[in-house]
Amino acid sequence: MANMSCFPDFLVGIRLAQRARYLFLTGCSVSVLALAVLLAAEFSARQPATVAMDVGLSVMRLLLPLVLVLMVQELLSREFDRRYFLSSLTYPRARKNLLIGRLLAVVVLVVGLLVAMALVLALLVEGVAQGYAQGTPVSLDYRYLITVGFVGADLLVLTALACLLAVVASTPSFVLIGTFGFMLVARSFAAIIALLGRDSWLVDNAQGYRSSLGVLGYLLPDLGALDVRMVALYGQMQFLPADWPGLLLSCLMYAVVLVAIAIWALQRKRFS
Repeated sequence: MANMSCFPDFLVGIRLAQRARYLFLTGCSVSVLALAVLLAAEFSARQPATVAMDVGLSVMRLLLPLVLVLMVQELLSREFDRRYFLSSLTYPRARKNLLIGRLLAVVVLVVGLLVAMALVLALLVEGVAQGYAQGTPVSLDYRYLITVGFVGADLLVLTALACLLAVVASTPSFVLIGTFGFMLVARSFAAIIALLGRDSWLVDNAQGYRSSLGVLGYLLPDLGALDVRMVALYGQMQFLPADWPGLLLSCLMYAVVLVAIAIWALQRKRFS
C-alpha cells in the first residue's frame, strides 16, 4: 500500500533547511532588521517609534520573500536539479506527498521567521517609544497582530507561487527571478492604477495604461492591499481595506489554486 502521509517529507524538509543554514539566515535577517530599525529611530527627529516600525515592516516584507525563495530552492528545486528524485520519488511513494510535505516545511520555516522578526520589531519599537512621547503612539496590541497577519497572507501566496515555479522551472535561479517579479507586479499594479487615475498628466494616454494594467487585476492578487501597516502605525482600524475579508479569501484561494497546479504539474512531470 502506498504511503499517503506527507509527514516524512515534512521532516526531511526541516532537516534539509537546517543543512542549508536556515538558522544562519534567521540570525542575519533579525540582525538586519534590528540594525535598520535602530538607525531609522536614531535619525528620525520626530515620531521615532512610528518611523522605526515603518522601516521594520518594510525590511520584513523584503527579507522574508528572499528567505522563502532560498528555502524553496533548497527543498524543491535542488531535489530535481541534483536528481535526488531517483530515491525520493521511488514507488510506492506518491509525488504529491513530496510536494505537500516540503511546502508545509517551507510554510513553517517562514512563519517561524515572521514571528521571530515581529517579536524583535515589537521589542525594539517599544524600547524606542519609551524614550520619546509621541502625539500619535504606535499600536503594539491586536492591531499590530493584524498587520503581521496580513504580511503572513502575502507570504503564503508567494510561497505557493515559488513551489509552482520550482516544479515547472528548469533552473533554480528562475524561482528567484519569477517570484520576485511576480511580487513586484502584484504589490504595485493597483497603486499605479490609482496614481494614474489621480494624476493622469504623468504619462501620455493615461487611460490606456490604466486599462492595460486593469487586466492584471483579473490575473493577479492585489498583494499591495495586504500592506496594512497604517493600522499599527496610527492605531486606526479604518485603514483596513473595506473588503478585507474578501481580499484575504481571494489570496487564500489563489494560493490553493497555485498549489493545485503545482501538484498537477508534478504528477505529469517527466524526469530525464
